[in-house]
Amino acid sequence: MTGRPGFPRGTALIFALACGLAVANVYYAQPLLEVMADEFGFSHASVGMIITVTQVGYGLGLLLIVPLGDLLDRRKLIAGQSALSALALAAAALAPSAAFLLVAMAMVGALAVVTQVMVAHAAVAAHPDERGRVVGLVTSGIVIGILLARTVAGALSDLAGWRTVYLTSACVTFGIALLLLRAMPRDQSTPARVRYTHLIGSVFRLFAEEPALRVRAVLAMLIFAAINILLNSLALALSAPPHSLSLTEIGLFGLAGAAGALGAAGAGRQADRGRAERTTGVALGIMLLSWLPTAMLPHSLWGLVVGVVLIDFGLQAVHVSSQSLIGRQRPEAQSRLTAGYMIFYSIGCGAGAIVSTFVYARSGWSGVCIAGAGVSLLAFVFWAATRSSMPQGAPGVR
Repeated sequence: MTGRPGFPRGTALIFALACGLAVANVYYAQPLLEVMADEFGFSHASVGMIITVTQVGYGLGLLLIVPLGDLLDRRKLIAGQSALSALALAAAALAPSAAFLLVAMAMVGALAVVTQVMVAHAAVAAHPDERGRVVGLVTSGIVIGILLARTVAGALSDLAGWRTVYLTSACVTFGIALLLLRAMPRDQSTPARVRYTHLIGSVFRLFAEEPALRVRAVLAMLIFAAINILLNSLALALSAPPHSLSLTEIGLFGLAGAAGALGAAGAGRQADRGRAERTTGVALGIMLLSWLPTAMLPHSLWGLVVGVVLIDFGLQAVHVSSQSLIGRQRPEAQSRLTAGYMIFYSIGCGAGAIVSTFVYARSGWSGVCIAGAGVSLLAFVFWAATRSSMPQGAPGVR
């Protein structure tokens, strides 16, 4: 252990809460698209633009905002982003026109990357022997935020309209910003003394310099592509015969992914014990096996439940192991490492969504499962082939 203070569990819980709230802002719109389309005159073909501009904003935020954590005091950056998020959410809630709403949603997406700044700050502030546990706890908040966003949005919208969702989140987000400013440990890292343009360019140079980042970024792309192949065709399959479930019933299947929070916490503890690579291999194997019960959907809903639990558990275990390993590299470039890693995450999410709808339209659920299993197998083979390229003797590479 080093002599500096550790990362208090209470602070980690506040980070988890703040991360969950921030990432939920990106997903609130999904169950609200129908009512938004009616109010602003979007056609069913174009209402998806609300989701698209939010994701584009998120991707730009990863590249242009997250690296600022290596240039500025992360404590002030996190509090400032949270406060600006509250303003963007309020703008979305009060949007008078479709164009205004799209701009506001792009800002909501861009500022939601505060989650990645918080993960980087937690990784740097924690002791090396508690880093995995802290990152796992904070990441579990992100998992829960994603899972509950749709449920909360639907409930609030039914009670008082869709604008209430964003107005409520704006108020809570501003309160979280004040709480974070008081609770966050001071940033002990030394800010990089470089120009902003050089800082952004160095995100790409880190891929050439850090083998752990290259390997883990590709793994992130593959595992998030796999889970999005599943999730983006799930509603289509469940709403069709023989199950013909309602949207509310379909939404309940997302709660099965709560096991991912357990996977995140457990993987963090294993990473602290130097078992990140071993945990990754087991988790990738679980993701691959998850497609067997998932393929039983035409005959059994319980098979799907088991499959969703397994794939999300495995995914979060790999994700946290990766963040823990990357967090051990180059503390002075922690935010840029996180940004580079998460850019590949975004690519995987987008690619998985495209593959999912394309395959389902042509080959149905069996095609989706074959495609998802193929990507999961590719991830396992890639990990096995590149494991020897990891720096030997480094913490967590066993």
